[in-house]
Amino acid sequence: MIAHAQAPLDRELIAAAERGDLPGVQALIARGADVNAKDQKQDSAFLIASANGHTAVVRATLAAGADLKSTNRYGGTGLIPACHHGHLDTVRLLLTTKIDVNHVNNLGWTALLEAVILGDGGPTHTEIVRELLAHGANPRIADRDGVSALEHARRRNYARMADLLASAR
Repeated sequence: MIAHAQAPLDRELIAAAERGDLPGVQALIARGADVNAKDQKQDSAFLIASANGHTAVVRATLAAGADLKSTNRYGGTGLIPACHHGHLDTVRLLLTTKIDVNHVNNLGWTALLEAVILGDGGPTHTEIVRELLAHGANPRIADRDGVSALEHARRRNYARMADLLASAR
């Protein structure tokens, strides 16, 4: 959790990251705010910026030492909500790091599963699926019920996603 002396600065940083306020984030980091400090909801500046698709803020937090293994209250890394919400530029940035593309969150889902299950099947989520597969996402990791990303795509009639997943097998 946030250390007592740092708490106000770190809270300001998390709030600025949530707003996508890059100058504010940069100023707070320069003043010593911790990009890995978490709030009561288990969000850090890095995690909240990733979830909200604030790519420039994600880049700044990465440069300041954001922990790629850090997880939110759902046990997800920054990549998982970025995929879920369709933040393609953020996903692309995160895939240039050593983030675990096959991390499984508390729901039993990977970034690939979230892109299919919680995505809309449109061009952006389909491109996210393509990017994940190109960066080593394992299409055979199934959810807790044993349902693969391919089966989820087929059930939702996401034909292009299903084609990508089938050819990745």
